[in-house]
Amino acid sequence: MSRPLLALSAMVAAGVITTGAMAAPAHSQTDTVRREAPARDTAHDTARAAAISHARANVARHAGTFGFGAGQRLHVKDVVIDPDGTQHVRFERTYHGLPVVGGDFVVHQKADGSLRGSTRAKAHAVQLASVTPAVGAKSTAAGALKRSHGLVREARSTPELIVWAADGTPRLAWRTTVQGVGDKGQPHGEVFVTDATTGKAIENYDAEREATGTGHSEYTGDVPIDTTQQADGSFALIDPVRGHVTKDAHNLSSSSVKSSSGTLFTDADNVWGDGRKFSTDRATAAVDAHVNTAETFDYYKKTFGRNGIKNDGRGATVFVHVGTHWDNAQWSDSCFCMMTGDGDGSTDPEQVDLDTMGHEMTHGVTSATANLRYSGESGGLNEATSDILGTMVEWYADNPVDTPDYLFSDQSTPPWLRRFDKPSLDGRSADCWSKSVGRLDVHYSSGVANHWFYLASEGSGAKTVNGVSYNSPTCNGSTVTGIGNQKASAIWYRALTVYMTSTTDYKAARTATLNAAKDLYGASSPEYATTAAAWSAVSVS
Repeated sequence: MSRPLLALSAMVAAGVITTGAMAAPAHSQTDTVRREAPARDTAHDTARAAAISHARANVARHAGTFGFGAGQRLHVKDVVIDPDGTQHVRFERTYHGLPVVGGDFVVHQKADGSLRGSTRAKAHAVQLASVTPAVGAKSTAAGALKRSHGLVREARSTPELIVWAADGTPRLAWRTTVQGVGDKGQPHGEVFVTDATTGKAIENYDAEREATGTGHSEYTGDVPIDTTQQADGSFALIDPVRGHVTKDAHNLSSSSVKSSSGTLFTDADNVWGDGRKFSTDRATAAVDAHVNTAETFDYYKKTFGRNGIKNDGRGATVFVHVGTHWDNAQWSDSCFCMMTGDGDGSTDPEQVDLDTMGHEMTHGVTSATANLRYSGESGGLNEATSDILGTMVEWYADNPVDTPDYLFSDQSTPPWLRRFDKPSLDGRSADCWSKSVGRLDVHYSSGVANHWFYLASEGSGAKTVNGVSYNSPTCNGSTVTGIGNQKASAIWYRALTVYMTSTTDYKAARTATLNAAKDLYGASSPEYATTAAAWSAVSVS
């Protein structure tokens, strides 16, 4: 079960063995673990407590075997009890309050609690002459920041004194975590281990690790989800490949959302959501948002070679649970983020389905390229670009639960919000261009370009695609033969990124797409001819 980052841990209440009387230095810290709150399994708890008790006794009785001596404390990390009663109790240790890296071990016991064996990390006996560092924390932190230069931005460092024993030789060391922003705009951390006596570097590594979890989504079934395992063992909705981050906005209004708003979604077991519509599990919407943002990123990269929204590899911030009953989604250049609402609370669920997420991310692509003004005919072309390429994300993903179609936002706004074959079926959108189109709301003037896209892709007349019936008319009574949506969208993308400008209107869009078709397929090609015919069929000449 996932929850926001702020509520992560609880104090360990049991499983501590202490030897020696030396007081822990001021820089010691209390070991913490996660604690869930499900219904208690009394029999399991009793068996676990008994296993820990036996393990404590076995370690004390066989101190030499475990290298357990003065100044050490052992903290229970995990307990596994086999069906036959065999027990495996995992301990980590501290030395005078300092974590011992490489000092962990597992006590293996028979069902009656008698010692069966042990598995140890490299460290055995842990004894140091002093736990006072010769190298200070301030200089260590500065050194770590210098070593991280170029790897993270906006970096800050936090040193922690430890006993380093991962190579088998215990020594006092600083473990410094540098947190900042990675090369894709994602939260990123590195850890630098430095000898606290000599100041020499021991090792460094990423604070996070790539992981693949399981997402129970609302719209696309059970899906793999790219996450990042953090230093504390938990998992976060940070995409390690594409760099985007998914957060809970906690119903903050869209006008108040900033990139620093909300809390990062985290989870203990890397299993996210419950797969239900109108779910009370806040991670369910996050699954769809996180995965569908990845699908959009991959669509642009694998189809057009575009590396992210700005073609700079940077990932965006994705917010779910924005507003209260906000039945909408939007892109914001100011925070470089996508925001999605929870629907109207009755008929429309969360706005995180495939084509909706593709639509919003595409607004960012348009802003980074042609930057079509969000008013008049150029505003309609802006919206149509997001409808067209957002729908192509759905075709790219080819998800068996959310099958590809020409119905925009049919999952989150059933039966659909807009459709391509005859846009006027929504009662507001324009099928054909006229002088009054530019006075319509941009979501309805987009109908002309959406209609063009359907005709260019599938052609005119009646047709069934993936089980959905369409019947697309033409405004001039002509018959159009489609070239397929991959070619039609390739033409549109090239027109957007090469030929359109901020004030492009429908007549200029015709010219832009013809130039794009000529570049891609030739002036005498069927693709060029269909591009022109489809525009004429929606009264753009």
